[in-house]
Amino acid sequence: MQATAIILAAGLGTRMKSSLPKTLHRLAGRSMLGHLLASCAPVFDRIVVVLGPDMEQVRLAAQPHVCVVQEDRLGTAHAAMQAMEHFGTGQVAVLYADNPLIRTSTLRRLLESCTPGSLSLLAFRPADAAKYGRVITNDGGLVERIVEYADASPAERGIDLCNAGVLCGGSADMQGWLKAVRNDNAKAEYYLTDVVALAHAAGRPVRAVEAAADELAGVNARGELAKAEAVLQGWMRDAAMEAGVTMVDPSSVFLCHDTRLAADVTIEPNVFFGPGVTVAGNVTIRAFSHIEGATIGSGSIIGPFARLRPGAVLEQDVHVGNFVEIKASHLSAGVKANHLSYIGDATVGSKTNIGAGTITCNYDGTNKHRTTIGANVFVGSDVALVAPVSVGDGAILAAGSVITDDVAPDALALARGRQVQKPGRAIEMRVAAKAAKAAKKEHI
Repeated sequence: MQATAIILAAGLGTRMKSSLPKTLHRLAGRSMLGHLLASCAPVFDRIVVVLGPDMEQVRLAAQPHVCVVQEDRLGTAHAAMQAMEHFGTGQVAVLYADNPLIRTSTLRRLLESCTPGSLSLLAFRPADAAKYGRVITNDGGLVERIVEYADASPAERGIDLCNAGVLCGGSADMQGWLKAVRNDNAKAEYYLTDVVALAHAAGRPVRAVEAAADELAGVNARGELAKAEAVLQGWMRDAAMEAGVTMVDPSSVFLCHDTRLAADVTIEPNVFFGPGVTVAGNVTIRAFSHIEGATIGSGSIIGPFARLRPGAVLEQDVHVGNFVEIKASHLSAGVKANHLSYIGDATVGSKTNIGAGTITCNYDGTNKHRTTIGANVFVGSDVALVAPVSVGDGAILAAGSVITDDVAPDALALARGRQVQKPGRAIEMRVAAKAAKAAKKEHI
């Protein structure tokens, strides 16, 4: 039978103080909803996302999964009921989009624990149980009820097993329990947690599946978002280092959810990876580099203070040095651009040397144009290549040149004003300047 995940994403998230829906705030370059969808995909046959009205951004982020709308926000059980026509006949788990860090392995354990006729829930033991609802179990370890902090006795508040809110049961059972939930509470809302008491009252076994507190913590405010980011970054750094990556100062390296690092990559402190980065083996990324949307070949050296922007493709043994920016460009094997340069919308042939201060002038104010530089080209310092322009293999571009026309292979191109020298003129200028300064003082 199919297993279905119902993800509740209708909340306004007012504590985030943002015009962006809460579930679309990002962790490691991916929305909270995106993280939970990715964890659910290998486990569930069907995923349904429950939205609030006018949440088109969330609907787009949830594609290609089915979305239903909770027109009136009447509580979490009411939200889950909006998806009942999609429950199917197998197991149904109800999750929250602001619990983004639940691992796939935990969801598998949740499903495995939920035998026919039973109910399972996720629980955790935080360092500070604070005001979480407490999970009350009997001597056999089965859950009897969940007690909200405000209603708990001193003894119950001393229990450290807390409710994460995620439930799983058979489709028919879940539908029956959800329909039986009442709203006779202070907020007149239908709470999903009441399903636990209904299942226990019906004599059904209710099991708590424990997971790490970091994995189950919810995100409702910016501070909690930052804490979740720290947890996720720690997981990704550990996974990278276990796979053979060296990080000199792991806490200062920020990865994206899709960063791909091969073995024997070395990363110095204060390096940031945006989406879409793949790094081959034996690459060194030096301190304070920013990389996104880039592919880096084996043996390359990046930075320090380098920026690789989307569309940067570097083949093997490429050197990109300090204060060099690469965008939408292909650098072939052995290219060196070691200092203070901008290479945008360009193709650079193998073993070409890009001198300090070189820029490709790719934008004319309306359109982008491409620069093509051949193999074994020497580009002197402070050269501007005004695109569209092509430089043939083996050419030399003299320092300070502004290249506006194509350069033939093996040619020397010079494009700068001729130097003029006036002997003794410097002395005359200094004398005149001092005299003018003295005259100004006398006038005052």
